[in-house]
Amino acid sequence: MGFEFLAASPIVSISIFAIIAIVLDARKENTQFCFVFALIGLVASAIFSIYTMTISQEEIMAIDHATSLTRNTITFGGYAAYFDLLFTFSAILCFIAAKPYFDKFKSSSTEFYNMVLFSVAGMMLIAHSNHMLTVFIGIELMSVAFYVMAGFFRFNIRSVEASLKYFLLGAFATGFLVYGMAMIYGATGSFEFPEIYNAITTNQLHSPVYLKMGIGLLIVGLGFKVAAFPFHNWAPDVYSGSPTVVTAFMSTAGKAAALIALIVIAKALMPPLTESDLLDNTIITTQNVIAVLAALTMLVGNISAIVQKDVKRMLAFSSVAHAGYLLMGIVANNEAGWQGIMFYITAYTFMQLGAFIIVSIFEKENNGNMSFSDYAGLSTKHPVMAFIMALFMFSLAGIPPMAGFFGKWTLFNAAIDAGFTWLTIVGVVSSIISMYFYIGLVKYMYFKPQEDGVEMSDNYGIATIPLYVSTICIIILGIRPTLITDIIELVM
Repeated sequence: MGFEFLAASPIVSISIFAIIAIVLDARKENTQFCFVFALIGLVASAIFSIYTMTISQEEIMAIDHATSLTRNTITFGGYAAYFDLLFTFSAILCFIAAKPYFDKFKSSSTEFYNMVLFSVAGMMLIAHSNHMLTVFIGIELMSVAFYVMAGFFRFNIRSVEASLKYFLLGAFATGFLVYGMAMIYGATGSFEFPEIYNAITTNQLHSPVYLKMGIGLLIVGLGFKVAAFPFHNWAPDVYSGSPTVVTAFMSTAGKAAALIALIVIAKALMPPLTESDLLDNTIITTQNVIAVLAALTMLVGNISAIVQKDVKRMLAFSSVAHAGYLLMGIVANNEAGWQGIMFYITAYTFMQLGAFIIVSIFEKENNGNMSFSDYAGLSTKHPVMAFIMALFMFSLAGIPPMAGFFGKWTLFNAAIDAGFTWLTIVGVVSSIISMYFYIGLVKYMYFKPQEDGVEMSDNYGIATIPLYVSTICIIILGIRPTLITDIIELVM
């Protein structure tokens, strides 16, 4: 039991810090203290994540089930600990960027730090899930925190609108998720992923129809969480209306959590093909449905981003398109696909986070400095910021040697190996389309004459720390991707 508690230390520690942070926030008005305390909680959880990454599930399974704390509802170590580290690290970067951002708008930020801790706890629970109910609890814990953070600027009508839209549509999607899980239970007689997997592979289903209906409902519910077509319409409005540092966190760590939910569920519901015609048809149909959704998500996201004149909305539609690329790993339904998702979501976290941090630095009140024209001539007044933003745009577009290129390459290869060459062609075409607006922003920064331009002091505060960290990461991951791929192969 003690060893199991140690293996669960990342979730336990972040949960304890989140609860204590709420109490401290109620008793203390010192924002600096709350910031430092929450940051310590994230760092502690990150350290525990690194420590538990080498723990194997076999070691935990050796514990007597009767004395188990979790009753086989969550897993430990491995890829779950890897995602724990990714969630906490991205939260730390957002924390550091958020402090000068909220100071600039003279907004109290203690509640923000608390909500980030709770959302990270939910993300970790998703990553460790071995049971449908723990997935659901993790998703809802994360989502409720996001609903609050989206409306953090409660006196800003756009922020309140973003929060309300996110809440209403999120509640609607939750209904599909719950009904889908109920159908899977009706088909297999269990909520535990190993038992669901065994029921499907041995063809001991109570009702094949329930299984198909359950898979369909889960695709709808989780499709909303990752902002996949046609469940993506909330994302541009919510991302553009939320505080920019909140958007940075939602569109990176939040998307990573939704993808890991898809991975753990897909591994249970989409086992390798067998000789069973019934099973093969269900899995092939599911793969084809997700493949079509991935293709449409890539195309719709990138085509919609072309017409945007607002940098934040462009990045929001870009986030939709990247959900399509990531779904290719689910379609592949093989080890290369799972590893490709893990690498790409890692690279995507840094390049998307960095881009939004730059937007947050430039942002003014009333959505000022958000249009492409505001970035005209940026290379003249702020050459370092223009160069870093250009690197992020090149990486998002998938231009070598940035991390985004290798990430797409791994996902495209996985899809081809799985027999979905046509989907890879769509992905390549979508990447070419995306170059129009990514390079378009670079053109404004370097080749458009400055009119009013971005008015900002050269003192960026501590926001430069996560900015430089993200920049270094996308360069290193592009040049030496094996630094991450070796770890991913080890934990999978």
